[in-house]
Amino acid sequence: MTVTSGPPAAEGFRLSQLIYDTRYRSTTIQVVALFAFMLGVGWLISNAAQNLAALGKDFNFSFLWNTAGYDVNQRLLEYSSQSTHGRAAVLGILNTLVLAVVGCATATVLGVLAGVARLSKNWIVAKLMSVYVEAFRNVPLLIWIIIVVAVVNESLPAPRDFRDVETGAIVLTNRGAYFPEPLFSRGLGDVDLGLFKVSLDFLAVVALLVGGFYASGRIGRAADAKQAATGVRPNVLWFRLSAVLLPLIAFLVATGFHLGYPELKGFNFAGGTYVRDSFLGLWIALSLYTGAFIAESVRAGILAVSKGQTEAAFALGIRPSQTMNLVILPQALRVIVPPLISQYLNLTKNTSLAIAVGYMDATGTLGGITLNQTGREMETLLLLMGFYLVISLTISFVMNLYNERIKLRER
Repeated sequence: MTVTSGPPAAEGFRLSQLIYDTRYRSTTIQVVALFAFMLGVGWLISNAAQNLAALGKDFNFSFLWNTAGYDVNQRLLEYSSQSTHGRAAVLGILNTLVLAVVGCATATVLGVLAGVARLSKNWIVAKLMSVYVEAFRNVPLLIWIIIVVAVVNESLPAPRDFRDVETGAIVLTNRGAYFPEPLFSRGLGDVDLGLFKVSLDFLAVVALLVGGFYASGRIGRAADAKQAATGVRPNVLWFRLSAVLLPLIAFLVATGFHLGYPELKGFNFAGGTYVRDSFLGLWIALSLYTGAFIAESVRAGILAVSKGQTEAAFALGIRPSQTMNLVILPQALRVIVPPLISQYLNLTKNTSLAIAVGYMDATGTLGGITLNQTGREMETLLLLMGFYLVISLTISFVMNLYNERIKLRER
């Protein structure tokens, strides 16, 4: 077989060149593969449509505006059994996001501490961390979730045990935890967006925080530039703190911000922010489980840094804690961050196990009760898959931006 790789022949283009000419072969293969993929997707859609038609079903999402008829036990927005399936789905999505965010944060802290402690010269500390890592890595997550939730239910007191007892700002019971609730006596109100209401006060606080951190970052970069130019770094700590705190404090004072505390009324507490026991158990279990895997990534990243870096820092008189924070960890991040992305994705998807302990996340609402009540398995599962796909791609995008920022650059 003759393969042509030179300039086109004088006699013109021939169809055989699409296969035998290396200039066109790769394009031909890609077009054929794309055409085959589109045929496969078309066949799947056609087959699904025919099967739905045979069952007397059509494909639409109008069920989202029907009355749900069930309760959501953990909710960040107003909801009742007369609300729509769409609103229930939004609540489930919010519950998933809250659990994923706080879980990733605490798992990162636990993982970093455990990874560093496992390399400690203290034999007891190192072995205890090894037991923690191996125990959580080698036992299924669902078992840990059930164990932790059971411990929370059995170890914490019941609400009736707090009668004639000064509770304070935070109350932990076997039904869940109660925290102070942020209230605004002169607030901006809410905006009704149909499926849910948005607090303008909450949006204002978020906007002020984002703007404050952006201004603080600009001040820090200006200080870095001056240090690079003159060798002297100006003290901008108070300016950076003021950029974040002063606008926020001014807004909170202007809107009459205060805290509402939980109070025992009847057989349960009222007021404050309520967090279910299932959320606490899931949060602890997911954090401990994922933290064990992050600990191994941190340990691998630290071991990847040359020992000479530590010895050089000690020779300069830098203390061990400063050496770890300023020399070792910044270099180890280049090894730690890529597997850390996978652990964040795993934790986010593992929140779907919440249905085992009665926590109403997106899988429990949209992919559970709503699916069973409406019989719209195709629509609900597509929405559920789309949600997890979007949140996973968002996490990957953000973490890859951070990974690109800390990547070692050649001069």
